[in-house]
Amino acid sequence: MAGFFAKLFGGKPTIDIGRRFERLHESISGTMSSFYKAKDTTTGNVVGLKILDPKKLEPIEGRYKGLGKPPEGEIGSQITGPNIVKTLEWGSTTDARQFIVQEFVEGTMLHALISAKKPLPPAKRLDLVRQAATAIAAVHKAGFVHRDICPRNFILRPDGRLVLIDFGLTVPDKPVFLQPGNRIGTPNYMAPEVVRRRQADKRLDVFSFGVTAYEICTLDLPWPSGKSGSAAMTHDSPPIPLRDRWPEAPEPLAKAIEACLEAEPSRRPESLEKFLTLVARL
Repeated sequence: MAGFFAKLFGGKPTIDIGRRFERLHESISGTMSSFYKAKDTTTGNVVGLKILDPKKLEPIEGRYKGLGKPPEGEIGSQITGPNIVKTLEWGSTTDARQFIVQEFVEGTMLHALISAKKPLPPAKRLDLVRQAATAIAAVHKAGFVHRDICPRNFILRPDGRLVLIDFGLTVPDKPVFLQPGNRIGTPNYMAPEVVRRRQADKRLDVFSFGVTAYEICTLDLPWPSGKSGSAAMTHDSPPIPLRDRWPEAPEPLAKAIEACLEAEPSRRPESLEKFLTLVARL
């Protein structure tokens, strides 16, 4: 295990995180990591400290051995923008675990906001949709595909800024990293080509964004919960029209979101920049 991380980090110095960071909040456990609000004892700054579980990480990273995939911390450091969490530092610990230091983002999980089932003002819905699209566009501009766009990976700050916070499944935007067989992501948000184990590209993020945007606008999924993205769901049936659930929705917005939900990738907007142009005049 230690040898695996030594190769992954290319001889980067290890850090004793127990000495370096004072943990201020209990761990929030994710699929492959634990996350803490912490104080950096060298600077006094409050940060987000993410510690990855090597047993869960190695099978994922092992798929890309020899392909030059950067570790999550390096990927995060290359993706920047107003709607992207800032990666401050990354590396390995003295006990052979990967750690990532991020800005600590105060706010409400987008998932919690949607789950509360309290409709947002129309202008706020449009604003959040645009901010989510801007965040994903930044990922693609940096040369990566996120692969896990969903409300759980966004935080809404008190000042209204929406921030994309996690890059655990992000890979370089190259066909070799998006080959058939890797059914990765959050089930209700998976693009059909991922469910069907077909070759994918960054348009899988466009689909996942479409599901997320639809939820922001309607507080519901485009398909019955639990079916979209599952092995049995092929998305051959169209989603419930967005305006059936939000009759006052601007038609260009509804059409643009529904275009993102097309089962065939070639029928989706080719990029999030294209989506943003479709809703620019609203």
